[in-house]
Amino acid sequence: MKRIYQYIIMYMLAVMLSAGCSDFDAINTNPDAPLTATPGMLATGQIKNAVGRSDSKGYFRDHMFTKHVGWGESADKQEQYNVIGRQGFGVYTNLTNCLKMVELAADIDRDAYQGLALFLKAYELFDLSMAVGDIPYSEAFRSDEGITKPGYDTQKEVMMQILDDLDAAYTHFSSAGRSFEGDFIYNGDPGKWKVATSAFQLKVLISLSKKESDADLNIRKRFADIVNSRPLMTSNGDNFQIIYGTQSSQIYPVHSTKNNFTQYTVLSPTVIDSFKVNNDYRLFYLAQPTQVNTAAGMTADDWDAYEGVDPTLSDSEFNYLFGSGNFSNLNPRFYEVETGQPSINVGYAEQNFILSEACLRGWITGSAQEYFTKGVDASIRFTVAYTPAGYYPVERQMTDDWISSFLASAPMQLSTAPGNFEADLNKIITQKYLDRFMHDTWTSFYEYRRTGYPRIPVNPATNLNTMSDRMPVRWMYDQREYDYNRDNVVEAVQRQFNGNDDVNELMWILK
Repeated sequence: MKRIYQYIIMYMLAVMLSAGCSDFDAINTNPDAPLTATPGMLATGQIKNAVGRSDSKGYFRDHMFTKHVGWGESADKQEQYNVIGRQGFGVYTNLTNCLKMVELAADIDRDAYQGLALFLKAYELFDLSMAVGDIPYSEAFRSDEGITKPGYDTQKEVMMQILDDLDAAYTHFSSAGRSFEGDFIYNGDPGKWKVATSAFQLKVLISLSKKESDADLNIRKRFADIVNSRPLMTSNGDNFQIIYGTQSSQIYPVHSTKNNFTQYTVLSPTVIDSFKVNNDYRLFYLAQPTQVNTAAGMTADDWDAYEGVDPTLSDSEFNYLFGSGNFSNLNPRFYEVETGQPSINVGYAEQNFILSEACLRGWITGSAQEYFTKGVDASIRFTVAYTPAGYYPVERQMTDDWISSFLASAPMQLSTAPGNFEADLNKIITQKYLDRFMHDTWTSFYEYRRTGYPRIPVNPATNLNTMSDRMPVRWMYDQREYDYNRDNVVEAVQRQFNGNDDVNELMWILK
């Protein structure tokens, strides 16, 4: 089930928070910590809930679904064959502490915490709506008014309220007089949060591209106004991301001390071949050669030493290739370096790909090629920054000269000519897909669902979706909603899907 492991992590974090956790560098219980919650403590917990990552096997389940990887263990790979179920609604319980956070804030800090509360509400409920469709929004978090069974807003209403809440968050961050406590992402800098808010708002708007003509949403104007009047990310230093440390509670989730399953990771052709076809040296920084090819004498700088395995192969075929060592696994840096790499949720590279697409669509003036180049450059430089020497062949080092040459190569050029929109869009979304490798992979699925790119393979012979010729497109509603808020969830399902809460039903945003 989508993110069930994240909810487990959220619960554990909540327990730790109640024990006195005050910042990311001191997650372990501190016997000298105060027992009374502060807004800073609550902020730490709320941010963790929003950006937390599971470790161990759970880390890779999402990546199996998006076909970044396959899994070499026979058990526990339903996501590889497109089995998804119900989406949890635990986010509503988690977000209630945002209200308390603002309530406890001193007057001088209230704008900053109010901005954070609105951002996190929009961020988490956007993801929930993208998963299921209509959700409670306007009546959520109003139990003090007697609303214990909130009604469901339409997805259009949800998106409009998310955009309005992000506008309000931006205003509050702009009014914040000083940095605030409890923030391990930007060290409480309201200016950085303004930038993240704007970048995320662009992400929401591009996800609404199929609704470009909707007068109520006014997507083109909203998008252009943000680009023309608000600060945006200018480097990877602005990424909305988690940075890991060396203390036991802070180690990168794929590191061998936290994950005993990395040997089962099998990179897919969608990843491997996309690097190969473009002569993209990121391949050598993200993957390792197959055991078979290494034994045959191929060196780590040989393109042919790297092989992806189609995740849609039958279990027996896939396991045969895995057992023979005829696959590329992760570059060892992912499980040998304690700090790993930051986990990006909204990033500078992604922002540039969004701006490139917006230029293609005519939403903003500017060069789609320039933004595209900046996006690929940012993705490459992030990879370089977090790949220590010794974890890539020196013959394939991504130097400044190589990067310049690569960005000028033919595969990295958009056409931007009339009639080539789809080919250019394919390039942009494929590079976004590669950039999300080992990060927040749901962006990749939502972009595939919206655009059809990159072309994720579907094998009717192995696809366990009830419609064997396609990927499922949504999660079903939480069973607890049927148990405790039945009338409202049933009404929402009837309104959207004629009463059929099914993984293949199209939500409003996709029509």
